[in-house]
Amino acid sequence: MRIATPETWYETRAVGDGITWIYEPFIKEYYRCNIWHVRGRDRDLLIDSGMGVVSLREQISTLAERPILAVASHTHFDHIGTHHEFRDRAVHPAEAEILAHPTRANTYADYYVADDSIFTALPPGDWNALRYDVQPAPAQTLLDEGDIVDTGDRHFEIFHLPGHSPGSIALYEKASGILFAGDVVYDGELAYDAEDAEAMRQYVASMKRLTDLPVRVVHGGHYPSFGQDRLRVLLRDFLDKFDR
Repeated sequence: MRIATPETWYETRAVGDGITWIYEPFIKEYYRCNIWHVRGRDRDLLIDSGMGVVSLREQISTLAERPILAVASHTHFDHIGTHHEFRDRAVHPAEAEILAHPTRANTYADYYVADDSIFTALPPGDWNALRYDVQPAPAQTLLDEGDIVDTGDRHFEIFHLPGHSPGSIALYEKASGILFAGDVVYDGELAYDAEDAEAMRQYVASMKRLTDLPVRVVHGGHYPSFGQDRLRVLLRDFLDKFDR
């Protein structure tokens, strides 16, 4: 397998509404985290930060230009890999300990990064899957249900939506109808433990909360963004399967 360069590890695309989509093209789509950069008046938001095998701040220069709050939608390895590069970090209280003290086990890297099968090109440098680790990035801000993330001119309400993980959160901007959904819902194969009855009960409740939410666009943790009609289909399919 060929080896990528640091300069080609990330790609960016403007998606409107002052939002830039950042992604790692050499990670296969199912495992590839969507990184969202939201421009604000007084500060920017970074929602999730990728796998961390290449410096995000060094390669995406716009992330070093202004104050920025790095929010973790949850603490799986593919979403928090470069959080340590940002001074101001936020996460739900249920997963603050993981962000501060990540391990291969508690970030699920042990399960998904046991070999090179998630890549189409290898990360640059002295890459070895079994030596991969997420660096500690203790949060300065804990975000829970109903909290507001303020950029000066934009206001995002925090929804605590457990199920995919105990501290999964989404950010909803009512004024624009934008929902950053993390891994709670996206337009692809969702990840959950169907054998964990309590987690699935929570997941069903989280999906029900989104059923009547007025949204214009959903930016998920994986796969392309989509609108309200598609959201309703995804929610209905999940609930038809698990809401017993």
